[in-house]
Amino acid sequence: MVNFTIEQVREIMDNQNNIRNMSVIAHVDHGKSTLTDSLIARAGIIAQEKAGDLRYTDTRPDEAERGITIKSTGVSLYYEYDFTDTGKMDRFLINLIDSPGHVDFSSEVTAALRVTDGALVVVDYVEGVCVQTETVLRQSLQELIRPVLMINKVDRALFELKHGSETIYQNFLRVIENANVIISTYQNEDVMGDLQVYPDSGTVAFGSALHGWGFTLTTFAKMYAAKFKQDKKKLIKKLWGDNFFDPKTKKWSDSTEDEDVHRAFCAFILEPLIKLANNVSTGKKEVYQPLLQKLGVELKGEELELQGKYLMRKVMQKWINASEALLEMIILHLPSPRASQKYRTGYLYQGPLDDECAKAMMACDPEGPVMMFVSKMVPTSDSGRFYAFGRLFSGKVRQGEKVRIMGPNYKPGKQADLAIKTIQRVV
Repeated sequence: MVNFTIEQVREIMDNQNNIRNMSVIAHVDHGKSTLTDSLIARAGIIAQEKAGDLRYTDTRPDEAERGITIKSTGVSLYYEYDFTDTGKMDRFLINLIDSPGHVDFSSEVTAALRVTDGALVVVDYVEGVCVQTETVLRQSLQELIRPVLMINKVDRALFELKHGSETIYQNFLRVIENANVIISTYQNEDVMGDLQVYPDSGTVAFGSALHGWGFTLTTFAKMYAAKFKQDKKKLIKKLWGDNFFDPKTKKWSDSTEDEDVHRAFCAFILEPLIKLANNVSTGKKEVYQPLLQKLGVELKGEELELQGKYLMRKVMQKWINASEALLEMIILHLPSPRASQKYRTGYLYQGPLDDECAKAMMACDPEGPVMMFVSKMVPTSDSGRFYAFGRLFSGKVRQGEKVRIMGPNYKPGKQADLAIKTIQRVV
């Protein structure tokens, strides 16, 4: 059941600080559309059980048949989230665009990026950063878009490749370093600062889109903060890199010669996760049931009858649901329109930056002139008529209002590819 109404979405549109416009980008078959299902399920548009299998944003028959995204698809999602970590729920609107990963459809990616401010970059744990990953990441950085990273298909490391915790950590490190090489090469540091992503900064998540689970370091720092009687933010820094906790001495160090002492990320995150996943999937109730009680994971009704990978999937979704990790990254680390339009207007707008239009765009001013970028024309049931799908940077779109439409070949001062039309309808 959908968790929000049209009225709630319309109301939050007036609060630009709580809006996130973002696209999901990746190499083909790295799990963009599957991962998007977790966010769509969290908003109540699809059932949690279908998340990972449905690929909701692949709406065309040929996309379902071929298993790849061909056309970008937009969806607006409403969430209530504890933004300040105080127990008080704030309301957020995430306008998400799922874009294609195949090189043949790169124009769709360009159009999607133009109307978004942040990008969720999805990378396959096994394949790592691929050619198209670099292409779409470079495109997003050139568009002045802030990235966050999701390392997907970690379930393959656990069940298919049987990787140990240190091997998984080193592979994570390799993917992050490869992504950061691309980011540091193409980022505009003068305008946006350093955009490189790091787990201890909250801009990297790990998980399995297919099974609907995922986590950031914050996920586990919250669990361990009370146990260690340590500040959550300090603990996040300890959970990544060369940090070791010796259970005998109860002390932290940045190196160890004791083979039984593993780095904190392995000891406190990966090893418990591997233990739980393996015991649940193999049906060892005497091991996993006490663990579930400690973690506060309760199975009810038909869930108690589940076995194997279906049980493991349900347990992991209840314990560390992917949507929580994704929401944390999107809300805390991607910019709002009010923040992003200050630095993106100079890139998007070709006129003088001190004129009325530019100033309205920079201020995200609803009372300014109508400035809209149309990224997609959607055909209607009436022959020859289209819906213009895009992003409003300033002003308000009203039915009956006349607007100047400047096509892709328009040049300032010339009449070519310029039309003045009346807005027929707003939907």
